[in-house]
Amino acid sequence: MVKSPLLPLALAALGAASLAAAVVPGRAAADPATQGHQHAPGQLVSVVASSPNATTAHLTAWQRVRGHWVRVLGPVTAYVGTDGIGQASESTSHTPAGVWTLTEAFGIQPDNGTRLPYRQVTTSDWWVSDVRSPYYNTHYRCAPGTCPFDESAGEDLGEAGPVYNHATVIDYNRHPAVPGRGSAFFLHVSAGKPTAGCVAIPSDDLDAVMRWLDPARHPVIDIRVA
Repeated sequence: MVKSPLLPLALAALGAASLAAAVVPGRAAADPATQGHQHAPGQLVSVVASSPNATTAHLTAWQRVRGHWVRVLGPVTAYVGTDGIGQASESTSHTPAGVWTLTEAFGIQPDNGTRLPYRQVTTSDWWVSDVRSPYYNTHYRCAPGTCPFDESAGEDLGEAGPVYNHATVIDYNRHPAVPGRGSAFFLHVSAGKPTAGCVAIPSDDLDAVMRWLDPARHPVIDIRVA
């Protein structure tokens, strides 16, 4: 694989304390309201685009070894939102910029060997994007036509096709979920084109990343512009 000039080489020498100070579970930068709830991450997935409007980026997986970040997978080309990387919302197709935890996974297909908690989904599994719903930006299970939210403002995970054969949830805007700030952001299988805001890579690469992710090492994803 060709080495990308966009690799975040500074991470190779970044100490654990430096990243831990900026990472809050489910959030982007250090937030005084959540101090004391931080975990020092031992795994990092970096997604780095060349400009805010770029619809592709380089995804690389890093593992902390004796206080330094060592590349273990990638870089691979990833598709991001059609509006690039920036401030996400329900009215844009931005991929959210920031550092977010990776705590759970799902897919239409059976578990691919990930160590994250995994849910195999059907057409009764939804991700709620109804800004008026108390279930906004959460998973909810209900048969189509019976859900307690606007189904047109939600995503039927089982109907999405191969892009959701396997996926990892990006914990943007989840704890708490702020209505309108964006929902349903995943690392999923690429369809070979920009996304509505998710990060997408080829299936084999996704399987490798998902099998590598270890919840005991508090993995995070860092989405940014070089």
